Amino acid sequence: MNNIFVSTGGFEDPVYKSVKKLIKEGINNIELSGGEYNDLNLIKILKLKKNFRIHNYFPTPKIPFVLNVASVNDSILNKTMKHIFASINLAKKIKSKYYSFHAGFLLDPDVKMLGKKFSSTLLQNRIDCLNNFKKNVFIISNYAKFNNIEILIENNVVTKKNYELFGQSPFLLSNPKEISEFFLKAPSNVGLLMDVGHLKVSSKTEKFSKEKALIQLNKFVKCYHLSENDSRTDSNKPFNNNSWFLKHLKKDLDYYTIEVYTKSIKTLKKQLSIIKNYI
Repeated sequence: MNNIFVSTGGFEDPVYKSVKKLIKEGINNIELSGGEYNDLNLIKILKLKKNFRIHNYFPTPKIPFVLNVASVNDSILNKTMKHIFASINLAKKIKSKYYSFHAGFLLDPDVKMLGKKFSSTLLQNRIDCLNNFKKNVFIISNYAKFNNIEILIENNVVTKKNYELFGQSPFLLSNPKEISEFFLKAPSNVGLLMDVGHLKVSSKTEKFSKEKALIQLNKFVKCYHLSENDSRTDSNKPFNNNSWFLKHLKKDLDYYTIEVYTKSIKTLKKQLSIIKNYI
């Protein structure tokens, strides 16, 4: 099946080495995500001509920064838009149908803080950031449409610690209400990349039913990121045949990604087998 991908996001190796490792094991559908900056490695990856998808922070910029489509900081927003346009160009070059990125933030965190509890800092106004996000998504949508690329926006994850620190989610699109309101008015070539791990943690933090939310939001979903966790942190653990989200997944998509962070190819192949058998 050509619609189930494995993310490079969980590998500690440079992306090129991760890609080579996956290909050697017969895994040719690969979502390129993160990694160290290396122009030469990007050229080498593209020469492999496998079935690639481009996600978020790829190709990795030479000078690291946090991608934020909702930023009110002109410098960060300009870097963000430049990166996204370049990634859309790359998606077109490799004949990929999609480019995906995360929903925006109410702050511009340091790269080193990602995945951790943020230090207390003043958040930007939520409505201002949401309006900024919507405006910029429409700009991205028009550019993507011109290049025959579909845009996927990933729901954010908020932990209890970060929610309590700020008194609200410091991220956009972490709960079903905000996600639904956004996608009801989104351009036709913009869909939801539903990260079920993110949804599970956010549901515990923001006190909503993850199952009901997944069912409610499925009408917007064009791709899934699949992993498990303990509801407290987005740990990208392996899932199994009894995982909560399986029975609620749409079965007719052309894009599913295993986003399990493990060094074990055997474990990844087991994850692939579960999804293949289900859909």
